[in-house]
Amino acid sequence: MITVIKNINVYAPENMGKKDVVIVNDKIEGIYDNVNIPNNFVEIETIDGEGKLIFPGFLDCHVHIIGGGGEGGFKTRTPEISIISLVEAGITTVVGCIGTDGVCRSMRALIAKAKGLEEEGITSYCYTGSYEIPVKTITESIKGDFMMVDKVIGVGEVALSDHRSSQATYEDFVNIVAQARVGGILSGKAGIVNVHLGDGARRLEYLFKVIEETEIPPTQLLPTHINRSDKLFEVGIDYAKKGGFIDLTTSSDPRFLEPGELRAGEGLALLLKKGVDIKHITFSSDGNGSMPVFDDSGKLIGLGICSVKTLYGEVKESIIEHKVPIEEAIKVITSNVAEVLKLNNKGRIESGRDADFVIVNEENLDIHTVIAKGKVVVEEGKAIIKPTFE
Repeated sequence: MITVIKNINVYAPENMGKKDVVIVNDKIEGIYDNVNIPNNFVEIETIDGEGKLIFPGFLDCHVHIIGGGGEGGFKTRTPEISIISLVEAGITTVVGCIGTDGVCRSMRALIAKAKGLEEEGITSYCYTGSYEIPVKTITESIKGDFMMVDKVIGVGEVALSDHRSSQATYEDFVNIVAQARVGGILSGKAGIVNVHLGDGARRLEYLFKVIEETEIPPTQLLPTHINRSDKLFEVGIDYAKKGGFIDLTTSSDPRFLEPGELRAGEGLALLLKKGVDIKHITFSSDGNGSMPVFDDSGKLIGLGICSVKTLYGEVKESIIEHKVPIEEAIKVITSNVAEVLKLNNKGRIESGRDADFVIVNEENLDIHTVIAKGKVVVEEGKAIIKPTFE
């Protein structure tokens, strides 16, 4: 199966100008100035790229694919995510996680859901564990999960500086990071530790100690929710300048931002202005996590669900509203995430990599077409695939 995307402005994520992109089966064959398709050759599908931009498929490294929430009682548990929600958001690679509830949400269910999403057409992985330390694994250890379970590429989201955390000691935390480090080396995986940060006074204290007092490199850690408060954001800037990665959460209700909370798009622009290297910044949606909804008087009236659509939505806002260059902004959901997670076939438009793409309209940057594993899954912004039970 050969597909040629003709005359399209390529962001790989670097801007390569107008090119033709050739796909063979599920891989990128090459990027060319002009492909001449001979008559009476093998059947070739062509896609007209005039007036459009093409990006690598988006990677969302923090999604509650089997649901999240539950912190307001059993009725507030959010449902599993649909493949439709993911592909219409441009997400072609997803990493699933468990949050607060490590009792009723299990690793077996998480792995099964990740495998189901893969069968339905996108690439999927997951983290082992939940908020809780010690980590509840599916085998006898973190290292065992990395080495024996193909879908498991990291640990998380373990909670720190949060009233919902297990209030682990620094020694408990650094032991997890050490296990993840060795497990990643032995399995050839990232072994990343995805760290949920609350708004507690300790903030990134444990993470600074890891990179300052141990031999473990900062690439082993990915702290998220950095934009939840101005104080955490400022500490996050220091952490990134010491070589660490920081992750901004895109899901928020702009009507009810907490004091000091930053939208991710605005946060990206500010980080760059403060001199943070773009390569040390990622976005994730926290998709399917629960999000409180308040009325005008501030009274809690229900719970919403964090949306995966915000992942690209906040990138687009950073480009349009805050004038971040496209080729810089798009890195936080493509090449940067692929590098952190060591997914060498993802995140870039490059010969030999997986044929995952998002094609957007040049005039408004809205998603038009999504291609996952070489197959078109979204056309004109709407999914053309169906989940098994729809």
